[in-house]
Amino acid sequence: MTGPLPGEELPGEELLVERLRQGGRLSVVTGAGVSAASGVPTFRDAGGLWRGFRAEELATPQAFARDPEAVWEWYDWRRGQIAACDPNPAHETLAAWSRRPGFRLVTQNVDGLHERAGTEAVVRFHGSIWELGCWDGCAEAPARWWDDSVPLDPRPPRCPACGGLARPGVVWFGEGIDPAVLEAALGATACDVFLVVGTSSLVHPAAGLIDEARRQGAFTVEINPEATPVSESADLVLPGPAEAVLPRVDAALT
Repeated sequence: MTGPLPGEELPGEELLVERLRQGGRLSVVTGAGVSAASGVPTFRDAGGLWRGFRAEELATPQAFARDPEAVWEWYDWRRGQIAACDPNPAHETLAAWSRRPGFRLVTQNVDGLHERAGTEAVVRFHGSIWELGCWDGCAEAPARWWDDSVPLDPRPPRCPACGGLARPGVVWFGEGIDPAVLEAALGATACDVFLVVGTSSLVHPAAGLIDEARRQGAFTVEINPEATPVSESADLVLPGPAEAVLPRVDAALT
C-alpha cells in the first residue's frame, strides 16, 4: 500500500502512529543522525575531522596500504570517542520496536549503539568499528573477529592467525557491500512501513533502499532534521531529530 489510507488526513506524526497501529512489517534504515545526540560526530561535520583529514581520505584501502599506522591511529581515536557514548532515546525506541513481529533494522552506522541499546538482529550495512579482519585475507583467520579494547594494543593490531596486519571490519569508500548483507538489506524492503531515519540519503546503495521499498508497496517515511534527496518522493516527511520524533511516536502508540 502506498500513501495515506482512503479518507486519512492526519498530521504527520499521527499518520505514522496510525500506520504503526495497523501492525504489519516495519523496516527501518538508520544513518549517522541517529547517533549524533549520543555525541558521535558524523563524517560530514567539523567534529568528523581528524588532524585536518576527512574520512574520505582515510577510510580507503589505498590509505591503509600507504600508511596503516595513521589509519589505525584515526580508528583508535574514533573507537575511544564512541566508547564514551551511550545510546540515546532514538536507539532505545528502536530497540523496543525490535520486539515487534516483522521488525527489521538496517544501519549504516558502525558504532554499535543499536546493539548496546538492545536492538535485535541488526543488519550492519557498513560493518562494525568493533570488528577486525585480516588485511591479507588469510584462510586461517575468521572473516571478522570482535575486539572492543580501547585503546588498541598493539596498534596497528595484528591477525591472530598469520601475524599480518589487521584492518577495521568496516566497508571503506570504494569497496562493495558484502553480498549476504546486501541481500538481507534488500529483504527488509519487503515491508508495510519503511522508515529512513537520520541519514543524508547520499551514499548508495543504502540510499536506494527506500526506492525499492516503495516499489514493493511500502508506506515510506523520512525522519531527518533537514531535507534530503528522498524528501520529495517519500510518502511522509517528519522534520526533526530522531531522538525527539521517535519517542513521541512511541508514546502515542501506548
